[in-house]
Amino acid sequence: MQSQFNAAINQLVSEKNLPRDVVEDIIKSAFKAAYKKDFGHKDQEIDVDLSDSGEMATVYQILTVVETVEDENLEISLQEALKYSKKPKVGDEIRIDVTPMEYGRIAAQSAKQVIIQKLQEAEREIMYTNFKDRENELIHAQVHRVQNDHVFVDLGKIIIELPKEAQIRGEKYYAGQRLKLYLDKVVKTPKGPKLMISRTHPNLVRKLLEIEIPEILEGTVEVHKIARDPGVRCKITVSSTDPKIDPIGSCVGQKGVRIQSVMDELGGERIDVLIHTDDNEELLRSALSPAAVNVIKFVDEQRVEAYVAEDQRPLAIGKRGQNVRLASKLLNMELDIKNFDELPEEEKQAYFDKAAKMNAEKQAASAAAESESKKSDNESDIHEMAIDDVYKEALMDANLTQSVQLKGLSVNDLQTIEGIDETGAQQIYEAVN
Repeated sequence: MQSQFNAAINQLVSEKNLPRDVVEDIIKSAFKAAYKKDFGHKDQEIDVDLSDSGEMATVYQILTVVETVEDENLEISLQEALKYSKKPKVGDEIRIDVTPMEYGRIAAQSAKQVIIQKLQEAEREIMYTNFKDRENELIHAQVHRVQNDHVFVDLGKIIIELPKEAQIRGEKYYAGQRLKLYLDKVVKTPKGPKLMISRTHPNLVRKLLEIEIPEILEGTVEVHKIARDPGVRCKITVSSTDPKIDPIGSCVGQKGVRIQSVMDELGGERIDVLIHTDDNEELLRSALSPAAVNVIKFVDEQRVEAYVAEDQRPLAIGKRGQNVRLASKLLNMELDIKNFDELPEEEKQAYFDKAAKMNAEKQAASAAAESESKKSDNESDIHEMAIDDVYKEALMDANLTQSVQLKGLSVNDLQTIEGIDETGAQQIYEAVN
């Protein structure tokens, strides 16, 4: 029995991936219970020792030395203690070997169920400890088997079910398929720890972005909000702590390669990357893109209305309400899309007045910028000509600042300009032509 016993312990340690001391403690506990049931009394204090090699079990009854015995299951008289110890004193604990003959075989049979139960409990506790520290992390899994809508994944010696509500709608699963999952929480239950894994959680997108985009992992680019329709479409808002780094460009990558990798992992789920802003009106306009929003009205803290032109309404709502639903999630508000014609006349007029004013300001700014640009271009046109500075000044004084103004003029014509002599006229003519 002894060599088989030791081999059994080693096998349990290997198969259950449990520390040897944990397995030995479980066996000792089971043997104690078995001894009390078959040979002793429930009130006895029993201890079990395994040899260093783990090849034999010895059962001890622990008794306290007293002057007058009141409980034979727990106490021993001083005179009786002399049989087991040379100099016992009152209060000492005496360990008496009470191992029955053939105890190993009998105890193993009696303790079998207890050992199985305790091993399961130990496995659950180790699983809880191992995964509790990995909450809010991305975990790698492999599909173990698929039974109708029930998908079981292998997390490494642990096989659990990926709940239907945590599966991406329309995604096909097959045995051996490798998946990335988000571990939301680990919860203790009477049947052991429950791992809340998901393919639909918004933070799965966040974790995948961290893998593909170094700027996010480093903290230079920050992901603020995520709204998902798993497997179909997702909207995220990002910002950059470095003004030199474009957060959207960092996420999309060259030719879209970065964001495409994340989309592929999510079964082709389209991801819209938006600039983050604390201005809800600006955020809503961006979220409803490509629809043009005319007026936004915040009814209260929980509800907002967006007014759009009739031809923009389908774009704002999106296919099966997808666009408006994701925009609502981003703002965490109830969102209603309404026709611009539904606005009261005075509000319509206010919108037109505001739009006209903004358009006028935009045109004025554009004209000023264009004028400044032309001025700059003109100045640089004369200054870049390969002529002496004195002749450049003469041309500027004559308000001749563009080379195009000088084209077609002969050397004699140029000499008629005040400050331009024959040498200067020749330089200008050659520079222009």
